[in-house]
Amino acid sequence: MTDQTLLFSPVGVGTLTLPNRVVMAPMTRLRAPGSIPSDFVADYYAQRAGAGLIVSESIMISDTSAAYMNAPGLFADAHIDPWRRVTDAVHERGGRIFAQLWHSGRVGHTSLQPEGQAPLAPSAIAAEGTIHTATGRQPLSVPRALSLAEIAGVTRAFGKPPARARAAGFDGIELHGAYGYLIDQFLQDRSNRRTDEYGGSLDNRLRFLLGLVTACQQEYGRDVGVKLSPANRSHGMGDSDPVGTFSFVASKLDELDLAYLHFMEPFPEDIAAGCKIGNVMPMARRWCRGPIIANGGFDAKRAMAAIAVGQADLISFGRGFIANPDLVDRLRAGIPCADADPETIYWVPEAPLERGYTDYPAHR
Repeated sequence: MTDQTLLFSPVGVGTLTLPNRVVMAPMTRLRAPGSIPSDFVADYYAQRAGAGLIVSESIMISDTSAAYMNAPGLFADAHIDPWRRVTDAVHERGGRIFAQLWHSGRVGHTSLQPEGQAPLAPSAIAAEGTIHTATGRQPLSVPRALSLAEIAGVTRAFGKPPARARAAGFDGIELHGAYGYLIDQFLQDRSNRRTDEYGGSLDNRLRFLLGLVTACQQEYGRDVGVKLSPANRSHGMGDSDPVGTFSFVASKLDELDLAYLHFMEPFPEDIAAGCKIGNVMPMARRWCRGPIIANGGFDAKRAMAAIAVGQADLISFGRGFIANPDLVDRLRAGIPCADADPETIYWVPEAPLERGYTDYPAHR
């Protein structure tokens, strides 16, 4: 098998056999008014069902995860049927789709929280940056540190959406442990200053994520993946020893018979912000034996090379799938990719939901 054909060869992930190694990465698109996926969401994912695996956009596990307006949820039974329309549409096109479960933690604003409460976090340390609210962009609010009882409550909250995901027809679950959201906040010592059993040592900082994996595997068994971003500095994230921290995290997760670990490479802005990890993939393979999905700025050539040398088993593409619903066919045939309109990546108020979403054509 040549390097060029490896990307389009079958691979086992959890209990599934995927027809190719091109993964549609989770991408926030904000087409779910009131947390309910619009009808266009089914069309959007179905158009991209040629991917070996689709990982959905971040799905809120509770209303306290409301970092972004019009983000979808799976924390109520009312969310099941709208997501069932999505999974049915993907399956009818021969695709497979995992639900990415997510809690934003300190990345939020009081105006988006129930009763205007402070966002939740491991420690009362504000994230860096601003967020869009009904009154415009605002600085991220100072969070409230979770009590031990509340951590148990959030863990239980993560344990409920998998049953709804199963009822909605998802093929598996991905836990969003990246990009500076709640799971990541527990893992890294710049955001986790706790002195109890959820802070301090690596074992303690990993405890929250392990509890969530256990909760999800009770419903989905081996069909659970985890996404990590060892190099990402979004929202003011950082760790005093990122290589040591994430090598420990990945090696421990590797013992749990997960479907995969999904690793993000650093962005240029992460390097500029002082990130100490320049290339995740060579380290990722040393950290774990199971399937690895690589993410971050890959084109077809880099993707094929990473798989050929064994640094990754699958490659996830984000922005490439926005303007190219037939991305797999384009990559296989060497057809140039279209560029996405940056103005419509997220929903534009007063604009039709389908604009910049389902209106990109396939190659003719």
